[in-house]
Amino acid sequence: MLSDERIQEAKNNVRSYMQENLLKKKIFNPLIFETYMRNHRDALNVAKELHKQELSALWVIITAYYSMFYIANAVLYKLGYKTGHKIAHKVTADALIVFARGRLKDSLLENFETAKEQALAISDSQMENFDFERTKRARFQYETTEEIKFSKAETSLKRAEEFSMEMEKLLVD
Repeated sequence: MLSDERIQEAKNNVRSYMQENLLKKKIFNPLIFETYMRNHRDALNVAKELHKQELSALWVIITAYYSMFYIANAVLYKLGYKTGHKIAHKVTADALIVFARGRLKDSLLENFETAKEQALAISDSQMENFDFERTKRARFQYETTEEIKFSKAETSLKRAEEFSMEMEKLLVD
């Protein structure tokens, strides 16, 4: 589960991001939304293919993360927010916690009729997975051996697929 400190950090950061125009309210443009979704699907398909062919664990991790990043931005955009170019990954992670976490919990409760705490745990788990993959992508991209990368690539791909499934629920009108 996300810690109370992490949730509060995200809330504080989002307030700052809004003031600094790193995160802006935007009117919905279907072209921008579809670009996010196309990038998400492309990245997830590339990650699957790289994994299937065992071409590069590093790029499985990177493309799996980017599929999560793009669908997260699609969800935020549908909610009326768009990240800027500076520190976009951190802005997305924090904004996702602030604006999508509760909606994901509600969606899980509605769709699966689960208990409130279980739904919140799943919601928090998906937010943590995004945060973890964002950090892991940077660390693995620059600091890790091939052997370690291969051992972690499958986990990244599974997380991206699960994250995608949960985020797509938030995109249904």
